[in-house]
Amino acid sequence: MLARSLARIESEMPEDAVVLDIGGWGRPLARADWVIDLMPYETRGLYGRDGAGEERFGADTWVQRDVCLHEPWPFGDDQFDFAVCSHTLEDVRDPVRVCEELSRVARAGYVEVPARLEEQSPMERQPGVGWSHHRWLVDVDQAARRIEFVFKHGTVYNHRQAQFPSGFHATLTDEERVCELWWEGGFAAGERVMISAEELDPYLTGFVDRELRRRGLTRPSRARRVAQRTQRALASLRQPS
Repeated sequence: MLARSLARIESEMPEDAVVLDIGGWGRPLARADWVIDLMPYETRGLYGRDGAGEERFGADTWVQRDVCLHEPWPFGDDQFDFAVCSHTLEDVRDPVRVCEELSRVARAGYVEVPARLEEQSPMERQPGVGWSHHRWLVDVDQAARRIEFVFKHGTVYNHRQAQFPSGFHATLTDEERVCELWWEGGFAAGERVMISAEELDPYLTGFVDRELRRRGLTRPSRARRVAQRTQRALASLRQPS
């Protein structure tokens, strides 16, 4: 979770507010009173945890279940004052269903997902484009309080025009690498289904082109890309064995 968002939650949340963390297994929110996740309580915290102090939730308030099941979560309507869903929606098979239940069981909340700036960028320390295990590209409209999901098609990996140039990802700030939705009283979510290249390709390439123009950047020419690959290959040959 973004440091500034975590600080806002910790500073503004009343002590008696009841908080739910959705999908918090890998990095649970210490301030959460309840957690719902597919994985068991005993294995939590693979990537640490968000927030200071002791965990407010315990084994008795850790609900282990598939959050995408088309059955209501075991919570009442508006049971929680606040709910957090950070870096979960892009992973699950039915994020729209998760959003429906999220807005049902909580009065307000915070959602954080990887931005398309990150998901359409070659990464510095791993192969591929964006996070290869993510299922969705996510567009967040804070003003309309709406989240839209687009299946992360193989075109992202295979079509160079659908990717930001090599090295672009390293220029992004922490804030640019994610999208946030702060909501109260519910929000809308849906999947945008694209069944043709005529619709998908402009969605992917147009986003990249617009963002590069906005930043005053251009794509490297083919000749330059070839020269860069040659330089990297020669540099690897010069490395001591």
